[in-house]
Amino acid sequence: MNFTSEQRLDDGVLEREFTLGEIPGILWTPTSVPASASASTSTSASGPVPLILISPPPLGLRKMYPRLAGRARYYAAKYGFAAATIELPGAGDRPRWDAVEQARADLRRVMETGAPVGDELIDALILPLVERSVPEWQAALDALLSLPEIGGPVGYEGGVISIGVRLAVVEPRIVAAGFFAGSLVPAAMYEEASRVTIPLHVLLQWDDEGDDRQASLDLFDAFGSKEKTLHANLGGHTGVPQFELETGARFFARHLK
Repeated sequence: MNFTSEQRLDDGVLEREFTLGEIPGILWTPTSVPASASASTSTSASGPVPLILISPPPLGLRKMYPRLAGRARYYAAKYGFAAATIELPGAGDRPRWDAVEQARADLRRVMETGAPVGDELIDALILPLVERSVPEWQAALDALLSLPEIGGPVGYEGGVISIGVRLAVVEPRIVAAGFFAGSLVPAAMYEEASRVTIPLHVLLQWDDEGDDRQASLDLFDAFGSKEKTLHANLGGHTGVPQFELETGARFFARHLK
C-alpha cells in the first residue's frame, strides 16, 4: 500500500488516497476519537480504531466520491471509525474489462425494451465481478489492518450486494455488514446467503426502478443470520433518506466493539 496524497479535513478527519498495486483507494481516519463514540467503540484517541469497508457501485470512485466521503467522514467524525474504499475492477481509472462492458451493454438493451433480465445475463454481469473483487478486498483488508492506527473489528457496507454476500461468507474478520438492496443478484448467491451468519442491516428502496423488489425480499429471507434487520423506505434508487446514515452508524457502533 502506497499513500499518494493526504489532507486534513475540517471535521477532524484525515483523508489519504492510496494505491494497492494497480488499485486506487481512499482511507479516512479520525484524528481523535469523539467523546460521543467512547461508550460504543471502546477506543481512545491514541489507540487503534475499528474499520468500515465501504464498497462503491461500479461507477467509479471519482463519480461517487461525494457520497462515499460523506458516509466515511460521518463514521470517523462522530463515531471514531476508520473507513476505506477501493476502486472496483473495470471502473473509474482502472483498465477496461471487455467482458463486463459487454454485459453492461447487453443489460441496457434489455432494460430499454422492458423485457425481464434473464439469469444468464445477470450471471455474466455479476459473478465475474464477485470473483475478482473479493480477493482484492481481502488484500486491501490485509494492508489496512497492518496500519498502527487501525485495529478492527471490521464492518462492511454498500456496493454490489453479491460482493458483500461473498465477503461475509469467506472473510472471518468482517463481523457485521450493512447491505444496500437494489443490484441484480445471481441465483447462486441465494445459497451463499444462507451461509451468512454475521449481523446484517439491509436497506431497500421500495420503488427502486432498477430492482426486483421480490428478489430483494427473497435474498433477505435467505440470509442465515440470527440478527438481520430490513429497513424499507418509499422512493427510487437514489432516494435513501438521510436519517438512514445515522441508523447504519448505530448498527456498526453496536457491533464494532
